Amino acid sequence: MIWTPLLNRIPCPRKHPAKRYLMKPFKPFTTAAATLVCCLLLVTAWGNAQTFFISGKTMGTFYHIALVSPANIDVEKIQTRIDRQLKTINQHLSMYQADSELSRFNAAPAHTPFAVSSDFHAVLRTAQHLHQITGGAWDGTVKPLVDLWGFGTKKRIRKLPDPDHISGLLETTGFEHIQLQPGHISKSVQHLTLDLGSIAKGYGVDRICALLRASGFNNFLVEIGGEIYASGVKDNKLAWRVGISRPEKKLALQQIYKAVSVRDMAVATSGNYRNYITIEDRTFSHIINPVTGYPVENRNASVTVIAPDCTFADGLATALMVMDAKEGLKLVNGLEQVEVMIMTTPEKTDSSTFETILSDGFRRFLPH
Repeated sequence: MIWTPLLNRIPCPRKHPAKRYLMKPFKPFTTAAATLVCCLLLVTAWGNAQTFFISGKTMGTFYHIALVSPANIDVEKIQTRIDRQLKTINQHLSMYQADSELSRFNAAPAHTPFAVSSDFHAVLRTAQHLHQITGGAWDGTVKPLVDLWGFGTKKRIRKLPDPDHISGLLETTGFEHIQLQPGHISKSVQHLTLDLGSIAKGYGVDRICALLRASGFNNFLVEIGGEIYASGVKDNKLAWRVGISRPEKKLALQQIYKAVSVRDMAVATSGNYRNYITIEDRTFSHIINPVTGYPVENRNASVTVIAPDCTFADGLATALMVMDAKEGLKLVNGLEQVEVMIMTTPEKTDSSTFETILSDGFRRFLPH
C-alpha cells in the first residue's frame, strides 16, 4: 500500500442504500468454473478535522487505516482495540495457527457436527452464497491443489504435477461438501481442507469498520492486504480515491492504471500478475480452477470489484478471475449494487495495451 497526497478534488458518488446483493429480476447468468494491489490517494481534511493514521500487521500482511476526526483521539487505545479484534479473527480463520477454529475443523472427521463461532459462520454464509452464484468458481477447498502447484509452500515446483495426482486431489475438494446449520457445520468428505484466505482479509476489513462505527466514527478508510472499505468522505464534498495498479508482471514499481472514487463501498482486486510460476516455458497463475484442478487459463489479468461489503467483494474478485470475462460481466450486471472492472491481457503478445471491460454502473466511480 502506498499513501500519497491527492491534489485534485473529486465529488463522491451518491450513497447507496444497504441492501443484500440480490439478483436483478429477469437477468439470468451462465455459470462457469481466484489480491488488491492498489494505491490510496488521500485528499485533504475539512475545517478543523484531522486525519489519523494507524497501521500494523495481521493475517500475514499489513493493515492501514485513515481515520478522520474533528478532535484529538487516543490513537493507541483505538489501535489496541483493532489489534484485539484482528487477533480474534485470526484465531477463528487462520490456516497457519494449529489451534485455530479453521484448523480444528480441517482436522475433524467427516459427517460430524462441528460447533462454530459467529465469525466463522458469518464468513461461511458469504462463502456459500459466492459458491452458488458463481457456479463453483469460488471454492475455498482447493488448498491441496494450490500446494501441489507450489503456491502454498515455500518451495516452488520445477515440473508439472502428475495428472493422476491432480485427479485424486479433486475427489477431496468441493465447497458443496460443507453443510451449514445454525451454530455448527459439517463436511461430507474426509480430508477436505477449508481455506478462507480469499475472503478472510475482506471480512477483517468489515469487522474493523463495524468497530470504528460503534466507536462513533463515520469517515475512515480501512485496508488489509489491499482489500479496502471507504466510509464517508475525506472532507464534506470529496470521496476517497483508490488507485488500481497496472497488472504487469515485470513492473518493478506499482503504476496506477485507473483510480476510483468511492464512498461507503468496498474495493477489492484479484490478479495473476504478482504470484505465478514458469515451467517448461509456460506461465501458470496461482489461481486454481476448482473444476479442472489446474491454474486458470484465460486472459483475465486483474479484476476489481466494488460492492457494499468487503467480504463479498474480496471473494467475488477471486471468483471472477476464474470465470470467463463475458460470463463474469453478465453475473455482475445481474447483481444489485455490485460493479466490476476486468482487465484482460492483449491477444497479441507484442502489445502492452490491456482491454478494460466495465460493468453497467462502474463508470460512475471513475473521476470525471
